[in-house]
Amino acid sequence: MLSFFTFAACNKKEALQKVRVGEVTHSLFYAPLYVAIGKGYFKEEGLELDLQTTAGGDKTMTALLSNGIDIALVGSETTIYVYSQGAKDPVINFAQLTQTDGTFLVSRKKLESFNWSDLKGTTFLGQRKGGMPQMAGEFVLKKHGINPQKDLNLIQSIEFANIANAFASGTGDYVQLFEPTASIFEKEGKGYIVASFGAESGKIPYTSFMAKESYLKKNAAVAEKFTKALYKAQQWVDTHSPEEIAKVVEPFFKDTPKDIMIKVIERYKNQNSYATNPILDEEEWNNLQKIMKEAGELPKEVEHDTLVNTSIAEKAIKQ
Repeated sequence: MLSFFTFAACNKKEALQKVRVGEVTHSLFYAPLYVAIGKGYFKEEGLELDLQTTAGGDKTMTALLSNGIDIALVGSETTIYVYSQGAKDPVINFAQLTQTDGTFLVSRKKLESFNWSDLKGTTFLGQRKGGMPQMAGEFVLKKHGINPQKDLNLIQSIEFANIANAFASGTGDYVQLFEPTASIFEKEGKGYIVASFGAESGKIPYTSFMAKESYLKKNAAVAEKFTKALYKAQQWVDTHSPEEIAKVVEPFFKDTPKDIMIKVIERYKNQNSYATNPILDEEEWNNLQKIMKEAGELPKEVEHDTLVNTSIAEKAIKQ
């Protein structure tokens, strides 16, 4: 009889707490997240992730604000937009996942050589206005002497989830794409990667995990466990090869060829896109606001500690 109660107690103890997470897109750019799931790091912390793709920044933030999800993985700029609208329950960044832009410039034609000035006078299929990909993209274009509004036929009216299909259907001379789509297009001859926006834009808190302030106060232990699992994965990704990482995340990308996965992960590792710890520091936060300001999208400057909680990540790293 004693053994039965011991078994029952163990089962009760091992019950996992469900956390609903919405990712703004499904991409190898977020490899550490899938590693954390695939290697069981969240389960080790007593958490079960209900992961859903909430395509686009607006939809992701709407899902978070309406309690459709508990935690969002999306660009940090969204927290500034929500805060500037006078939110009584602001959204707080608590764990950074990526630290550079994750998009690549893809040309419809195969070029022998590429210079950023080649873009002038062309039709450029860009990302959604006000989103981090668009702002980082414009920041890089301006850095190379290109005025996006005057020097390009700039198209920004297409839904985030449909940009790749629009380019494949014949819209635009150049397009700004995430991986693995960019490399798949290259393999299929639909486009050719000519430059990396991530390599050009510098370190920024491009995508981070965030939750409403009320959720973090009520579920502080969950946030700490979540971040601890993420940190384990970040360290693992940092110390393992693209081939090893691809093997772990393969179940999340069943339609992506293995060689493409390895190439994509290698690209992101080489340009230090994957943050090696979850701390979103002040320098990166200020760089984010600089990019937003230059794009004319910064409603108002917000102090780092107003919308960023680093204490959760700091605890996770010390444990």
